[in-house]
Amino acid sequence: MEILSSYNLIIGASLIVVLSFFFNGISKKTNIPAVLMLIVLGILIKIGLEFFIPEIPDFKGSLEILGTVGLIMIVLEAALELELKKEKLWPILKSMAIALIGLVGSAYVAALILNQFIPNMTMQSAWLYATPLSILSSAIIIPSVGGLSEEKKEFHIYESTFSDIMGIMMFYFLTGKLNPAEDTGAVGFGINLVVTIVIALVASYAIILVFQRIKSQAKLFLLISVLLLLYAIGKKMHLSSLIIILVFGLIVKNVNLFFPGKTKIFLENERMQQIYHELHIVTLETAFVVRTFFFVIFGITIVLSSLLSVNVAIVSLLIIASIYIIRFLVLIVFVGKDMLPQLFIAPRGLITVLLFYAIPLEAQIEGFESGILLFVIIATSLVMTWAMIRDKRKMGTMLDEIDEEIAERNLAEDAIRQSENKELIEPKNDTPEQINPEDTI
Repeated sequence: MEILSSYNLIIGASLIVVLSFFFNGISKKTNIPAVLMLIVLGILIKIGLEFFIPEIPDFKGSLEILGTVGLIMIVLEAALELELKKEKLWPILKSMAIALIGLVGSAYVAALILNQFIPNMTMQSAWLYATPLSILSSAIIIPSVGGLSEEKKEFHIYESTFSDIMGIMMFYFLTGKLNPAEDTGAVGFGINLVVTIVIALVASYAIILVFQRIKSQAKLFLLISVLLLLYAIGKKMHLSSLIIILVFGLIVKNVNLFFPGKTKIFLENERMQQIYHELHIVTLETAFVVRTFFFVIFGITIVLSSLLSVNVAIVSLLIIASIYIIRFLVLIVFVGKDMLPQLFIAPRGLITVLLFYAIPLEAQIEGFESGILLFVIIATSLVMTWAMIRDKRKMGTMLDEIDEEIAERNLAEDAIRQSENKELIEPKNDTPEQINPEDTI
């Protein structure tokens, strides 16, 4: 029987989605990222396939496509959650600063480590390898921080989204340095950024004005197709395409802010609300499916033997240590002492893998082992898991203490009420004695 027949592939894909659904449920109860379970599932599938197939097909092409679509859906999903208000300007700017400093600082130290320990690794190539390892994974963070306070949850959504966008921009800025003919420098990079934002605003307004007037029910995947088209065309034009997706999501979520005063006459509020809710559901579902297959396929492509290398372990541990030291220094400046569990929520994931496979051939180093990638992804995810479980227990203890205080206060109030009721019921003998008239004679 052909193992990779069409029906077997359908059965396998369906079972993977079903298992991913259960992994999400387990993740919510245990705080173990579903991504780790999906990677392990991919490794187990690879081991199983090796018994039946002499050579496993190369999935790297599909991994790149899934990663790109997943990245778009994740950023759009995050943007649809972000509400822009004046009072949130400082948290947004603070998150952006933390993401930028953490990204550049982590990449610099990781590049030094790679340059020192990997044979034939130039500093230019080291920066390209270090950048993916320095980007936070919104694919792991956003689904995992739902149990935190609203303030901390928003911080992580902002920070991970900015880290994704700025990390990708930094990566492609560095790849441009490989070819002096295409390198436009910092000024060209700034112009590129401004052009991207202008295109994003124009395209977003045009899409909203057109799509709110489409009466057909089957229009949401048409909308997503248009966004994918804009992203791909933007990449062909060497623009920071992810900004287009972010701006569109922010405008849809905060449509009243972007259509002020008399411009509201161009909006159909009921239609826009419907588009927002339906787009939110479709984006959530699509991101779930794409993320599922991306990490399973990544698990299939992993070379487990690379994890047994001593050099891989040393380099990975040094990079991981640098990640948390730099993060601690940044958070102590911008956040203060209340940095838990934020300090340990710094997993690497989808973007790390996606950009790793996008490193140009002229910058690739044979001595770099992919086990470093897997080691860092798994270790940072496990650290985040430990921090989330610890925070959950701490929160549970605090809630128990609050419940005890409330119970004690209620008992005290009940005792006071009982004593007051008792005094009201019992007759008081404080009326003046009646005077006998005979005593006065």
